[in-house]
Amino acid sequence: MGRAVSRAARDLTQVLAVPGRAVGFDDARWTAMLCAALAERLGGTLAERLAGVAVPATVATWCDNALVQAAQERRSALWEAEMARRALAPLGVPVVLLKGTAYAAGGLSAGRGRSIGDLDILVPRDALDAVETALLAAGWEWVKPDPYDDAYYRRWMHELPPLIHSSRDRMIDVHHTILPLTARPTPDAALMLADSVVLPDGLRMLSAHDRIVHAAAHLFADGDLAGGLRNLWDIHCLIGESGPDGLSARAALHGLEPAVARAGRLAHALYGTAVPEDWRRLTVADRLFRRRLLAVDGWGRDVRRGTRLAFYVRSHWLRMPPAMLARHLWTKARR
Repeated sequence: MGRAVSRAARDLTQVLAVPGRAVGFDDARWTAMLCAALAERLGGTLAERLAGVAVPATVATWCDNALVQAAQERRSALWEAEMARRALAPLGVPVVLLKGTAYAAGGLSAGRGRSIGDLDILVPRDALDAVETALLAAGWEWVKPDPYDDAYYRRWMHELPPLIHSSRDRMIDVHHTILPLTARPTPDAALMLADSVVLPDGLRMLSAHDRIVHAAAHLFADGDLAGGLRNLWDIHCLIGESGPDGLSARAALHGLEPAVARAGRLAHALYGTAVPEDWRRLTVADRLFRRRLLAVDGWGRDVRRGTRLAFYVRSHWLRMPPAMLARHLWTKARR
């Protein structure tokens, strides 16, 4: 099982980095890698990378289907961004696209073939009430009407409770910063907004370095690394486009230099990302992160349950002080 886990996930990362490495794969190896790609939501990205590579006919058909799905997700994501723009334009506040929708809207390499789910936006914290009111008036509804969840989001989280549109069935996450308020790092959201880049339609995206900082924060300073290979590929592409010069200093302004450095080390280890020399040697802890990132087998199944559980616990530990975490988990368990 260990070799099967390693082979499927490692083949995926190596072929994303150098597509020609897939030449000569047998049917079983292709199947395992494609299953891992689907599990990690990297199907469209892999298909984009394999363009021009001689692949078996069945794989070519798989790639065509993956690209059609990715194109549909891109259209839906950009249309949802436009709907949010129309709803919020009268407020006159900056609306910054985040994650996959930003990469697609900005024409970035990270957006090529990328799977895109919810719409994530960043707005000034003092505009939250007005943004919430405008979105509700435009047809969005609460996903979590539970009073405890609502209060928890509003008091402690970096975003409003998630909303879903009543007719389009698309979710939007409205952020006022990039990490929970209980997290130890305290990114400067006002600086991110001030330095954001205006897109042709009037929406915005983060500056080049802040896009990397946000991706690294989301991956290593907040969550449990679910979907980590896709997010790390984003970081690989973002660093490839903007370069690492000045990145450490920018990350330090947000208190996130350790997360960004780890992102650079792991992106270099798995995708060959060009990073500074001092980001090229993995630490002992980095190897545990790499183990978690590669925890998918040739059937697309989650494996290494102990490792996954440890990172799930870690994600909650990062978000809250111990006493608060205990109260939160106890409340959720009782409910």
